[in-house]
Amino acid sequence: MKDDNSPAAKRPAPKSENLYSVQSRIGRQARAVQNGHAGGVLWLTGLSASGKSTLALALEQRLFERGYQTYVLDGDNVRQGLNSDLGFAPQDRNENIRRVGEVAALFADSGSIVITAFISPYRADRDLARAAAPGLFHEVHVDASLAACEERDPKGLYSRARRGEIPEFTGISAPYEEPTAPELVVKTENASVADSVEQLVEYVVERFAADTREPQAA
Repeated sequence: MKDDNSPAAKRPAPKSENLYSVQSRIGRQARAVQNGHAGGVLWLTGLSASGKSTLALALEQRLFERGYQTYVLDGDNVRQGLNSDLGFAPQDRNENIRRVGEVAALFADSGSIVITAFISPYRADRDLARAAAPGLFHEVHVDASLAACEERDPKGLYSRARRGEIPEFTGISAPYEEPTAPELVVKTENASVADSVEQLVEYVVERFAADTREPQAA
């Protein structure tokens, strides 16, 4: 696991002045006791068509059925609202992930398990998302080869990118920097959706278990 306090993963300082942080009166342990699980961020990263959204939605449903407080932040959905002003140039991709990282951190701090499904192609951007949620961030590499993703191509995006119709397309005309030390790797090229989801569920059950001791009064 990466060091959340490493110099390379520092959040940028706010431009605004005279800001005063407000601390909730409800601590993380108290939320975990009430929810029955700890909060956190499951950050699914991988090429387009690697299976991120499919796994995220299936995992959300499985966890919800088991009583977990959980929510999915998906790339296409976020770009229709919160990030509708951003394109796919490198600087827009940076800002897209920065905003999502901050939102995901708020969900995690509230005690929820937020599952993100974003290509998030740059390691530096994922490191900033990790820095936004220190101790709560779990990077999950949804691993499928470019050839396999192109063969699937459910939205026809790779075909369009090959024809030059989509600029800055990850894996074709823009880079994808694979995680170097993710908390979990889910290889989807030759695995079923059911098996991949089960791998994720097992990870959550193990890593998001709540400390069920009642928090002590201050």
